[in-house]
Amino acid sequence: MTSKKMQYRRLGRSGLQVSVLSFGSWVTFDNQLGDDMALECMQAAYDSGCNFFDNAEVYSNGGSESQMGRVISQLGWKRESYVVSTKFYWGINGNMRNMRNTLNRKYLSQAIDRSLERMQLDFLDLVFCHRADPNTPIEETVWAMSDMVSQGKALYWGTSEWSADEIRAAWEIAERHHLHKPVMEQPQYNMLTRTRVEEEYARLYDDIGLGTTIWSPLASGLLTGKYKDGVPQDSRGALPGYEWLAERLTDADSMAKVERLRPIATELGCSMAQMALAWCAANPRVSTVITGASRASQVVENFEAIDVLALLTPDVLERIDLALA
Repeated sequence: MTSKKMQYRRLGRSGLQVSVLSFGSWVTFDNQLGDDMALECMQAAYDSGCNFFDNAEVYSNGGSESQMGRVISQLGWKRESYVVSTKFYWGINGNMRNMRNTLNRKYLSQAIDRSLERMQLDFLDLVFCHRADPNTPIEETVWAMSDMVSQGKALYWGTSEWSADEIRAAWEIAERHHLHKPVMEQPQYNMLTRTRVEEEYARLYDDIGLGTTIWSPLASGLLTGKYKDGVPQDSRGALPGYEWLAERLTDADSMAKVERLRPIATELGCSMAQMALAWCAANPRVSTVITGASRASQVVENFEAIDVLALLTPDVLERIDLALA
């Protein structure tokens, strides 16, 4: 599996290389997509040079992991050719004590085994602490995650939506006790959500070599420009339980910024989505941009954003910043 167009970056200071554009299962897997369509989407991403596929235990209450596991098994890809992840924190065991909204050792040690079963894999490449847990000592979480790596159940571990102070604390605990350190963070990053990646984490990139696998590069679809006339019934904003998303997608101030971006995309000869994805990838601190899609043609279109990356000259990036002001 090779691509002449795809670019690859090291995940932080690790030796692992991930495709600049990757594919995630949030919202779509075991929700909008059946196995056949999920397979088509993953194969389209793989054929476009994608080698990283993102998942999480909580997505569809384990259903997303199970579906991705079935699809990977059916595709028969060589295990060496792809990187797959999951994330732990929310739990999927109802209100069972010690197994919900936690990063304690008991939950983490059992959650990884269940994820491996659902995904039909011997190990996961990346595992993330999906949120920080204020009720569990960071030291307990660091030891549990490091043990996960030592046991060969995961190769690298990291965090998602942790503060810079929490990430640094975890890294320093691992350093002090000679444990496996957190390698990567998965924050939200897009044209409308920039502070954490560009400012809060600024010192961590050089100090500890933090890698980033960013999510929601299209601001849940807002940056595609397709919500100009409201929320289409076949979009994720219309799904039950995503009413909060529909509100965000119709925010007047954000919509105005998106419309100011439209002429720039037109001049570049690309879609709004492609420009937004390329803009995220233009930040050298971004290891990989996680994309999502509900059909194979959308995957192919998204991955063509790699060609737009070369068009984002300093002048174009400055025009984008002015449009977003």
